[in-house]
Amino acid sequence: MNALDNMALDDPIDALARALPKVLLHEHIDGGLRTATLIELARERGLTLPSDDAAELASWFDRRAHAGSLPAYLEGFGLTIAAMASPSAMARVAFEAAEDARTDGCVLAELRCAPNLWEADGISAEAAIEALLAGLQRSTLPAGLIVCALRHHTPAETERVARLAVRYRAHGVVAFDLAGPEFGHPPGEHAGAFAAANEGGLSITCHAGEADEAKRVIEAARLGARRIGHGVRLVDALGSVSGQALIDEAIARRLHLEVCVTSNLHTGAAVSRASHPIRALWDAGIDLSFHTDNRLMSGVSASSEAASLVRESGFTWAELASMCLHAAQASFLPEEVRAKAEASIRLWAADQAAGTLARSSKPSTP
Repeated sequence: MNALDNMALDDPIDALARALPKVLLHEHIDGGLRTATLIELARERGLTLPSDDAAELASWFDRRAHAGSLPAYLEGFGLTIAAMASPSAMARVAFEAAEDARTDGCVLAELRCAPNLWEADGISAEAAIEALLAGLQRSTLPAGLIVCALRHHTPAETERVARLAVRYRAHGVVAFDLAGPEFGHPPGEHAGAFAAANEGGLSITCHAGEADEAKRVIEAARLGARRIGHGVRLVDALGSVSGQALIDEAIARRLHLEVCVTSNLHTGAAVSRASHPIRALWDAGIDLSFHTDNRLMSGVSASSEAASLVRESGFTWAELASMCLHAAQASFLPEEVRAKAEASIRLWAADQAAGTLARSSKPSTP
């Protein structure tokens, strides 16, 4: 069960959303398992799930997502992390995540995970990274791994993870990310981790401006982040002289926001699609794109996110194609991969524009 199952192939918006060549930059591997896979892995490990039926389990995750509580939303990760506690399980989940992105019409993907999550289970962070990379490399979709450190861990630990990520830079790790509970743990608290990634030549993205102030977005950028996970609180900087300086700096740095609309609604970072900051930030000239964050937890796909932006947020297909182009250009994957993705998006956009022009040029019926 996934969000694609609820999309109608005969609905023109759903069909266009699936056909749009999408770029996936922000998805957590441990938040995107197929329900059937979670059930199988849990059974193998003797774990108890809320249900052994795929549809009922998907409904359980949906209830957590709509509980209006971040702790309730995060409850599902306890299940997925426990189920993934073997290298073979990690490889399988990573492979299926890449394949799901490919069948959903994505032309490249960067998938992320914190490899030290399983050290308590006796699996080294090195073994976790190698398993996740092996899974991604089995897919035909161009994909890379972003290694996450968790900001509520000590600075020494996040620096250790950053240095570990650098070690695998030539093997498919494309970036370092600082994730986890944001409020109370600003990026500067982990300056050593940012420095280690920078010194190792590894690209950086950072969760910022989701549960904390707009200034955290720029704080992360000044530490070396080229992309920001979420970043939606940057909207609070609009409309004031001091705030505009933050907006101007984000634009000058060509900082790219990885926006996850549905996830933001579920975690309380936004209260509705109509008021979600993505529209205001896009109109203000901020470089951004749309992503899934956690497909299982939020019951979404890249296609369903695209369709919702058209239906409920007033975006045009040309704007979504432009977002996908921006995402491809902001990707940490090799240049030839980015160029191929850009070409497919431009071709789709040109075909779509030509079709629109052809329809609008037809004489109206009296």
